Amino acid sequence: MRIGVDIMGGDFAPQTTVLGSFLARDQIPEDVELVLIGNRESIIQISEDNGFDFNTVSIVHASESILMSDHPYKAFSTKTESSIVKGFKMLKAGEIDAFCSAGNTGAMLIGASKVITPIPGIIRPAITAILPNLTGTPNVLLDVGINPDSRPDVLYQYGILGSIYSRVLFNIAQPRVGLVNLGSEDEKGNLITKSAFQLMKESKDFNFVGNIEGNEFFNNLKTEVLVCDGFVGNIILKQAEGFYHLVRDRGIKDDYFEEFNFENFGGTPVLGINKPVIVGHGISNSVAIKNMILNSWTVCKSNLINNIKAALE
Repeated sequence: MRIGVDIMGGDFAPQTTVLGSFLARDQIPEDVELVLIGNRESIIQISEDNGFDFNTVSIVHASESILMSDHPYKAFSTKTESSIVKGFKMLKAGEIDAFCSAGNTGAMLIGASKVITPIPGIIRPAITAILPNLTGTPNVLLDVGINPDSRPDVLYQYGILGSIYSRVLFNIAQPRVGLVNLGSEDEKGNLITKSAFQLMKESKDFNFVGNIEGNEFFNNLKTEVLVCDGFVGNIILKQAEGFYHLVRDRGIKDDYFEEFNFENFGGTPVLGINKPVIVGHGISNSVAIKNMILNSWTVCKSNLINNIKAALE
């Protein structure tokens, strides 16, 4: 297995991405090869400065980088020698088995949809987030950013994708799927959620349990998968991140609250495309980069993509 890492992506790259890569190198099997894609001189210099043997990884030189401030589509089209574009080309060609980056999210999503392309039958891919739960079983939340507006049939398909992800990654035999809504009653919601509810309640593709309100997210005995559009999902995700920082700034130390720290997950896969692509947080430090790479390895070895393809067939 070969995992490609965008070394130039992130607010603190390449320092944190190189350090995080070697932290991950120490925790994955020797037969898993890390392919660091970025400026070769920087990778070697940072490795030597920190006492790492750069010969334990592969390096693919990229003379350009897509900045966080760049327009995603324009940059992906013009910066053809960038680490993100090279990573996607390698993934498409089968030269790496997964690709991860904490860089420009828009450029990553363009590469995922235009270069790797959605699995046949997928209307719109999604990205997920993991919401900690007092029950100990995490909730998979999707979408959290790709699609701010989602049709009812797209939300229905998110129920399928979230169920497969929960089953494959968390070993939950029959994940329960809830639709994020402003009330628990069947008739509640706007036109989109009302229509989605009608589709989902008759589903034989997943175990639908009804509407879920905002006050149930973190002490939820009802679901393992939460479905919403990317607008709502991103607000929930950012609220959870803000809640974690508030608790930490107040000096509260608790194992449960620490689960809200995005560093523990590092990155999240784009669900519904033909190969594993993992997107990390732009402010990732070396620990978050490490966990993004470890998550890429987990997704790759879980055979998640083929599980989704089989379900759609």
